[in-house]
Amino acid sequence: MKLSYKSTINACFLAYIVQAIINNFTPLLFITFQREYNIELSKITLLITMNFLIQLSVDLVCAKAVDKVGYRTSMIIAHILSAVGLVSLAVLPGIMKSAFAGLAISVIVYAIGGGILEVLVSPVMEACPTDNKEKAMSLLHSFYCWGHVGVVLISTLFFRIFGIENWKILAIIWAVIPLVNSFVFAKVPIARLVSENEKGMSIKELCTNKLFILLFVMMVCAGASEQAVSQWASAYAQQGLNVSKTVGDLAGPLSFAVLMGTSRAIYGKFGDKFEISKAMKASTVLCIASYLLISLSPTPVLSLIGCALCGLSVGIMWPGTFSLSAKSLPKGSTAMFALLALGGDLGCCSGPSVVGFVSSRFSDSLNTGILSSIIFPILLILSLLALGKTKIKAE
Repeated sequence: MKLSYKSTINACFLAYIVQAIINNFTPLLFITFQREYNIELSKITLLITMNFLIQLSVDLVCAKAVDKVGYRTSMIIAHILSAVGLVSLAVLPGIMKSAFAGLAISVIVYAIGGGILEVLVSPVMEACPTDNKEKAMSLLHSFYCWGHVGVVLISTLFFRIFGIENWKILAIIWAVIPLVNSFVFAKVPIARLVSENEKGMSIKELCTNKLFILLFVMMVCAGASEQAVSQWASAYAQQGLNVSKTVGDLAGPLSFAVLMGTSRAIYGKFGDKFEISKAMKASTVLCIASYLLISLSPTPVLSLIGCALCGLSVGIMWPGTFSLSAKSLPKGSTAMFALLALGGDLGCCSGPSVVGFVSSRFSDSLNTGILSSIIFPILLILSLLALGKTKIKAE
């Protein structure tokens, strides 16, 4: 049976769920790792940094390597590495002399897979013949949000029914998803982003292009605007409402992820009725308002509503920047998407870091920390305005 591009699009949706699994499953087990393997929690949390740095490195390597290896082969490798990393998570810590080394190796393996997925899924989707690229891209990125929500809810339910001590079984179950999707990508049609008789822009050409520089800044700000609140939402809920971690996770990051996914799904459904640049400007204004509500509200409940609104506001920033990039620089090639992924990762790192640094300077006040990071959505809307002017001059 010959598969259509609809199958390719569905496989891309599932690929983003895979990325959500490998990014969000392990952090749920940190306390379990500490208790089961007698590893210091401060050492275990290095796994997050390791995951980020490896994906960042993969972004850079993919900018040059993927076009030579090919989309199909790269996507299959990414899924297999993701599956192997999840299985290794259940196996290696128990058979190696150093449990932490086993965890670290597992993270390295699936982080490489996740890094390749981050670079490739968007251009593979962009290359598919669809009626509205912006709608498709926004809907695609919503699947990461639903994957995040699913990982938290399904894992929590599994642990509740079967016990946290059986987490290794769940890790292997999660590994089935990337394994199955690797077979799908071996069969689905994959189009070229740049036609065979055209040459895509090189990294040097991209880095000296004014449009791309603005788009790169937008990507950094999109990642920072999203993660500055997302990463601190649980701690903020616990600090402001004095609730347990479970309630804090539900009131903070889970509600954030649900509304972020909702905004992407809504734009994915009705995006053809809006111009992407105007929709992003409106979202950025809402983001600024949500930051002000979070940090300046007199009551914690209103601040949490601000956290939820922030999730709604940042939803289309990341996929919207990808869509604007593809439209503004149609010859950007895979290198462009790889560099944009790098910018997004830099933002995801810098946003929460600014919040943490400023908060610690002001007596651990998360309100002050989040208020300081309002600079990111402000820079984003300024970049959007500058992008419009630059495109007009170019034309």
